[in-house]
Amino acid sequence: MTSTPPDVNSPPADLATLLNQVSAQRMKATVHELAGDQYAGRRVGTPGGRAAAAWLAERLRELGADVELDSFPVADVRELYAAPVLEWNAGGQVLRLEHRRDFVEHLASADLPDPRTAPLAAASEADLRGRWVLAEAGNWAWACERAEVRGAAGVLTARGTDAEGWMPKMIAGPATRAVPIIALRTDLHARLADALAISPVQVTGSMPLRQISTDGHNVHARFPASSHARDVGTGPRVLLTAHYDGVGDDPGMRLPAAADNASGVAAVLEAARVLAAGPAVRAGLSVAFLDAEESGAWGSAHHAAALPSDTLVLNLDGAAHLHQAASVEAGGPAHALLATLDQAARLGGVPLRAGVMASDNRRYAAAGLAAIGIGMGMPGYQTPAETPDRVQPDSLVAAARLLVTTVGMLAAHT
Repeated sequence: MTSTPPDVNSPPADLATLLNQVSAQRMKATVHELAGDQYAGRRVGTPGGRAAAAWLAERLRELGADVELDSFPVADVRELYAAPVLEWNAGGQVLRLEHRRDFVEHLASADLPDPRTAPLAAASEADLRGRWVLAEAGNWAWACERAEVRGAAGVLTARGTDAEGWMPKMIAGPATRAVPIIALRTDLHARLADALAISPVQVTGSMPLRQISTDGHNVHARFPASSHARDVGTGPRVLLTAHYDGVGDDPGMRLPAAADNASGVAAVLEAARVLAAGPAVRAGLSVAFLDAEESGAWGSAHHAAALPSDTLVLNLDGAAHLHQAASVEAGGPAHALLATLDQAARLGGVPLRAGVMASDNRRYAAAGLAAIGIGMGMPGYQTPAETPDRVQPDSLVAAARLLVTTVGMLAAHT
């Protein structure tokens, strides 16, 4: 394969025909499907996650791909298995807080299944035994160390919200501490400190959070070369990837994961559908819908080691809101691939900018492959507000066309 990028002024002759086949309606339908109640947030190892993998495998088979479901072990997934509780009583006034609006699980928290009521103390106090400890802002680890040594009931720390007042959910984090840890909204943390300075405060809190081991399931698809492609030779090995897993629902609360990453999956699936119909571009094309990205990119780490060294990876993590430009991060020997992506973007009018894309692309790059991560925004990121209606059809179309154009140029100029 030549390392010289194709000339933007000479795109494949049939590219316009392929691009006209990209359907916003199909992609929106995919987003609505994956964000539906039946998949329950698509967390790795759950029935909803496995059902989403099976649904995607069937869609790829309908496109004529050879499909394989590949399972792998996943460890240390944080599971919130019941609704947590947090309230405080100061001067006879009780304030009951709302999970994910006012407080949230700290991922280093020990499991506390039942509510525990105890007096509140500042982290600097000498006597912490049996008391909830109020950590200073930005110093939760020091407060935990003191709480663990002195037999405290647990630790309360501060955490911010997104622009809409939600505290996003995560399921991978630091090692578990020996005490429960609950994160309050920053302003409520300050309010609690003010209350403690005036009078004694009683805190009641629970944090039903445990670590589990489970199995993830990648969906791999390879499109067989057509007779035309076999006649003219094999194209480059191009792998389109997107993770389909989400962080999963909270107990009693739906987190639909429409932007992260049902939108990326929808665009990749649509690009694959369009490319599969073009004999000259589908040779060497593969798709991977990856599991367990939210718990540490386990699916891509498992997959990357099995790929040929000349595989070119385009990973799409978020295609819900193309605001000013798509974020792009290149890794591994991706200079020529990045040049082709840039020219494809110019041809399609999609602005690109260098940005941080901490997703599956990094696992492929770490394995020595040319890998590029692409992101186009995630409104409502990992909250109940991440709904299908916020995924913009124009962004989906831009993402799918960018992938189709890039693969088409790679195939035409190999």
